[in-house]
Amino acid sequence: MGKTPVIAVAVQKIMVSGTTTTSDLLAVEEPLEIRLGYGPAHAREQKSISVTMRTPGNDFELALGFLFTEGIIENASDITQIRYCTELNTKENSENIVRVELHEHVQVDMAKLSRNFYTTSSCGVCGKASIESVKTQCRIFSGNTPFKIPASLLHSLPGMLRGQQTLFEHTGGIHACALFDTNGNLLLMREDVGRHNALDKLIGAAIGKELVPLNRHIILLSGRASFELLQKAAMAGVRVVCAIGAPSSLAVQTANEFDITLIGFLRNDRFNIYSRSETITIGS
Repeated sequence: MGKTPVIAVAVQKIMVSGTTTTSDLLAVEEPLEIRLGYGPAHAREQKSISVTMRTPGNDFELALGFLFTEGIIENASDITQIRYCTELNTKENSENIVRVELHEHVQVDMAKLSRNFYTTSSCGVCGKASIESVKTQCRIFSGNTPFKIPASLLHSLPGMLRGQQTLFEHTGGIHACALFDTNGNLLLMREDVGRHNALDKLIGAAIGKELVPLNRHIILLSGRASFELLQKAAMAGVRVVCAIGAPSSLAVQTANEFDITLIGFLRNDRFNIYSRSETITIGS
């Protein structure tokens, strides 16, 4: 199985010199439904918990990262299998529906799942009551180990991310996030039409490689830093979040609440520090 993340469409290109018909590549945006299978072996149940508009690719990482950052699972061992729903009838696209089988011992909080999460590429998961709700779910936030990062290292990160953004290079319309170690080595990168999906894919991949908690790592976001992205970073134990664009006010508040160093406008050899400036070493 596998679906293409880009599609070619015919477009009319309008220029001062005239009009031409050509082909343009677009990032694919399709729904992904995440379903949970849970309960004892003799009485398994299924519940649909999320529909998100995503770019096909790394769907299992997306499901794993989403379940982790929403506090539904604690680690990869809570899951026995992730698969596409291939047994469905032809009216449903099986590659757009993923079923995650939880271990029998995993207790599913039905109150938490009393409403379906509904996500879109623009706003992310809606309905978070407050930062306090994130605190109650975050199991990793503790034992912060101080470290220093030179400003020169941060300046080098956007170029490394851009060099790996294959889908952005083809379409110009997709978000990305990358995971670096504190020496500036690029460890992982994921792209998606939804910025929150890109981060869930990245965290899901990090869980699969047993890198979580990410308390000695840097996450770089290709766009702005929103509250939800900081919430997901906090759930994964991230200590440094950098964004090419601007942070929101609630993102800064969340960074301060969770002792996350938040960097914004990291581009063109400049950046702003919005929280925990002591982490960044300026000058030689």
